[in-house]
Amino acid sequence: MNIWKFYGVTHRDHLVMNPTSEAKTNEFISLLPLKPNARVLDIASGKGEQLLRIVDKYDATGIGIDISPYEVKAANGRASDRNLGDKVEFIEGDGAKHDFEPASFDLAMCLGASWVWGGHKGTIEALKKLVKPGGLIVLGEPYKLKEPSDAYRELEPELAEGLVTHAENVAIGQNAGLNLLYSIVSDHNDWDRYEGLRLRAAELYAEENPNDPDAKPILDRQRGEHDFYLKHGRDTLGWAIYLFRAP
Repeated sequence: MNIWKFYGVTHRDHLVMNPTSEAKTNEFISLLPLKPNARVLDIASGKGEQLLRIVDKYDATGIGIDISPYEVKAANGRASDRNLGDKVEFIEGDGAKHDFEPASFDLAMCLGASWVWGGHKGTIEALKKLVKPGGLIVLGEPYKLKEPSDAYRELEPELAEGLVTHAENVAIGQNAGLNLLYSIVSDHNDWDRYEGLRLRAAELYAEENPNDPDAKPILDRQRGEHDFYLKHGRDTLGWAIYLFRAP
């Protein structure tokens, strides 16, 4: 089973591929202090929904990069449907390995893919190099609601090891020289919807595609992840979007 196919199937009903509600997505976009013709970069852009909304709202231009061919195809289709294909470019590739011009973006964002640069701090340092002086950095990061249980640590050792609190996520940015402008925190309803849509998508895909040899492995994996979420993740893992300004 191709991992990007798995995520493509299980996120087929998501507008954004993280546990942020429609209202909160629109809120963070509305609060961006961007001027017309701003240049925006979205690392791990997924379906491109956030980038497309920003480009449309602020008359900006943008580049999105994602390693999944499924999401890049979806993003390009959305750009075409909204007549934004001449203002946005979606690239298939690894954001950490792509050669972007330093200090050339008014806004750089990475929502839920800080693993690209080895974590929250590494992502901040990478994006600082890509934005202009005084540019904006938007990050989507998990944080811990409580100390992970032994069962959580056993099943997600790397994630559990790197988890810090919401306040510590903010402090990491501030210690790197960034100024916090705003943060938006997801709640249980946001998480339940995000995880519930993933399970529903996998269940329906298996029903609709009985001849696909990947259908059962996708369903089995997603059922396992949803069970883990209910038993261990729901009360342990939080999610926030952070809006920082660079020096």
